[in-house]
Amino acid sequence: MRNSMTSEQARRSRRADLQAAVDAAGACVGTDPAAYFREDHEQQVVWQARRAEALRVCSACPVRAACEELALRDGDGRAAEDDMVRGGLTGPELAAVRTHHAERLAAAIDADRDAEGQRLDALIVQLQRTAVKNPDKASGHRTASRAQAAQNSEVRLLADQIRQIRTARRARAGWEAAA
Repeated sequence: MRNSMTSEQARRSRRADLQAAVDAAGACVGTDPAAYFREDHEQQVVWQARRAEALRVCSACPVRAACEELALRDGDGRAAEDDMVRGGLTGPELAAVRTHHAERLAAAIDADRDAEGQRLDALIVQLQRTAVKNPDKASGHRTASRAQAAQNSEVRLLADQIRQIRTARRARAGWEAAA
């Protein structure tokens, strides 16, 4: 039986891993968490100085990217309010990054609906059907062996076509690096 994780389980697991990394190696560990959030009625000039220090600490943090991802997952940051620093970004910067990611994801979903996306879906279905065929049903050992070799060749060809299409699509969408 296949042991697989649901997308929700994967999200929760990833979140726990990110939090553990930040807790273990964050440059802010041991500092006052309030230093990263603007206090109610705090004067702008005072907050700007504290924010600059928080950004300085974040800039040298080895797990800044994990902290940023956690902030985005938590929905932190608002475009109109400069009230926090998290993951090396201010609240408005976090809001802008979140918007940018949403736009990229929407563009990727739209692209998947095009003809190339449909071709990719068809190839995946064909690969799955080909991979589960039983070539041993052919009569004779020699025929079964040739049938297995042909099936393996077809599976490799389909997998290569899928990989080529996915690579090209990711490059066009700006997803060369893993997000």
